[in-house]
Amino acid sequence: MTEAAHERALAYLETHNVATLSTFGSEGPWAAAVFYASEGFKLYFLSSPTTRHGRNLDGDPRAAAAVHEDYRDWPAIKGIQMEGRVSILTGQDRDRVIGLYARKFPIIADPAEAKIREALSRVDWYGLVPQRVYFIDNALGFGHRDQIL
Repeated sequence: MTEAAHERALAYLETHNVATLSTFGSEGPWAAAVFYASEGFKLYFLSSPTTRHGRNLDGDPRAAAAVHEDYRDWPAIKGIQMEGRVSILTGQDRDRVIGLYARKFPIIADPAEAKIREALSRVDWYGLVPQRVYFIDNALGFGHRDQIL
């Protein structure tokens, strides 16, 4: 892995908004789209603990995530793939991440958004700490993939 690949991967992650989160539980594998904020390669998201992925994470904190666009042009494909462990954030970590998330998605802090405030009262805040990260960049060759972590 080169420093340039590391920086390209970080820039890609910072300029996107949605990750596909993959979990596994008693009902089998599951994938769900979540809005995220990031610090380095750590992803932070919110979700109801009663969702299927929330229940899955309660039983097994291992997860995978992918960040990508809906590409039509194969040579333009880029994206992030990662695997790691997810935990529920509490205390000062939770408060810090809520601030980070609100800077990326200001609507969650808008006092005029009563429905969003109500929904936020029922969510948990999660952090995915990756153990392995790959950056795919077909502009560097079809199927080109750098291991970042």
